[in-house]
Amino acid sequence: MRTLPAAQAIRQAAATAGRLCGRWSREPRALDVLTALSAFALMSLDVPGLAEADNSLNGPLAVLALAAGASSLLMRRRVPWLTYAIALLYLSWLHELTLAQFALYSLGRYRGRLAGALGVVGYVAFAYVMFNLPGWPVHRGDTLGEFSSLVVPIGVLAAGVGVAANRQDLVRALEAQRTETDTLHAVQKERTRIARDVHDFVGRELTLLSVRSQVLARRAEGGPFEDDFDELSETARSAHRMLNEIIVQRGTDGAPTPGLAALPELAERSGHAGSPVDLLIDGAAYRLSPLRQAAVHRVVQECLTNAAKHAPGERVSVRVALKDDRLKITVSNPLPTKPPHSTPISAGTGTTGMAERIRAVGGTFTAGPKAATYEVKATLSAGELS
Repeated sequence: MRTLPAAQAIRQAAATAGRLCGRWSREPRALDVLTALSAFALMSLDVPGLAEADNSLNGPLAVLALAAGASSLLMRRRVPWLTYAIALLYLSWLHELTLAQFALYSLGRYRGRLAGALGVVGYVAFAYVMFNLPGWPVHRGDTLGEFSSLVVPIGVLAAGVGVAANRQDLVRALEAQRTETDTLHAVQKERTRIARDVHDFVGRELTLLSVRSQVLARRAEGGPFEDDFDELSETARSAHRMLNEIIVQRGTDGAPTPGLAALPELAERSGHAGSPVDLLIDGAAYRLSPLRQAAVHRVVQECLTNAAKHAPGERVSVRVALKDDRLKITVSNPLPTKPPHSTPISAGTGTTGMAERIRAVGGTFTAGPKAATYEVKATLSAGELS
């Protein structure tokens, strides 16, 4: 077994730990556990005071009491008002302000601005009542001014941060919804383009079939197959009419997607734009049906566009291979060593459109970084060759 150098092993371990921490930090339950542990750690600083001044609890009992209070933060997403009520209980029993900060933040974060404001008012009023009762500790404010300068900012700041986080959550939710809408729009747009290509390509073949059947019917006039050719011609016209009725929405440009013959021109334009292209197409691929050629053109076109946006100046490799009745499209380019000078403008739906185009003809599609390159792979059946 080959032993990795120590430095490389450390880098791999650090990368693995980073990935696990990143994945763990996105889990809500994990964040709740981390929040509860943080609150418990901060409240534990008060254990000596709880055992000596604020309350008659001894050290172990104080730790258990604080742990029980901190555990209520595990419910802060579903029932933040319950966490808030427990925080007020601890405020009256142990004069503990830390748990109240977390509870007010949770109110603002998960119930919004109104709940945060009500929580602050209730917290300040409750704390003021406790301040006026015997037993309020001096280190929590001996005079009303000291009390106000300690209690009020804590509550307002905690709730304000929670409300701000709530706004950020709403913004992220709206952005996610917009992205999903854009993706669905891209899928629908691509389906429309596919429908247009099907209409153009298949409709043309049906028209030729109808015309050819009419010619054969005239040639067989008076013969035993005259009626059969007429019936075949009528069937082709009927199929064409059905195609027109089914595909009612067509592209505005009215032109079908180009095929493999247009790829050299596409590669040349990409080279002029600063992204040179190594284009290799199997000769047999030119015998593919127009619909499959259109799918290949769509994938290559989008890949070159993405390469120009995200890896300007890098050489792009395009390979279209036909082997064992399977068509394979591979487009790759090196990942840029440094980010572009300006952030590329992208709707983020190009990959979705490519995948929809390939899957519409029964193929598979993958895209993503691989080692030091970004690679797009599409595989589909070659179908009948002309």
